[in-house]
Amino acid sequence: MFLFSIPEEPAPQHGQAKYLENCIFRISEGDKEALAGLYESTHTAVYGFALSLCKNMHDAEDVLQDVFVQIWNAAGQYTAAGKPMAWIFTITRNLSLQCLRQKGRLVPLPSEELQEHLEESPQLTSEDRIVLEALLDSLQDDERQIVVLHALSGMKHREIASFLQLPLPTVLSKYRRAIKKLGNIVKEADSL
Repeated sequence: MFLFSIPEEPAPQHGQAKYLENCIFRISEGDKEALAGLYESTHTAVYGFALSLCKNMHDAEDVLQDVFVQIWNAAGQYTAAGKPMAWIFTITRNLSLQCLRQKGRLVPLPSEELQEHLEESPQLTSEDRIVLEALLDSLQDDERQIVVLHALSGMKHREIASFLQLPLPTVLSKYRRAIKKLGNIVKEADSL
């Protein structure tokens, strides 16, 4: 288990990819502060993606820790291509699928774990939790993945298509369909 300290300076908003690549390079040289900086900058997106795959809060937390252990061990193998989040998400996807296989769950668990996680979020009101749960439950797994990758990581649709090995029109279609579903649910909730 790693203990992370707060990095000396937060990741800049502009040049995020360069900042993350610099962290990965420094990690390859054994820099623990760089690992802390990378964790601080990416843990929310990594956890969200792992949760979208595992659908289990505890498994997603385990995957999150395993991802950063793997990054620590494999940082020297990273090839700088301007897409460090794609590399990190590939590690996350592989470890999430490995976790599901080890637990004998090819089909992820229902959203009970997600509801438990939402209940532990103090910044959400109970009404917000209900709406968010309904929104997330309305999406198919592939739609949820695309929305999470776009919303949490800021990945462009073209990057998501490459990462998920789907044609760009398919990603765009699934994203639009998911956003339309979410919009319809919000409209229905507002009309009640």
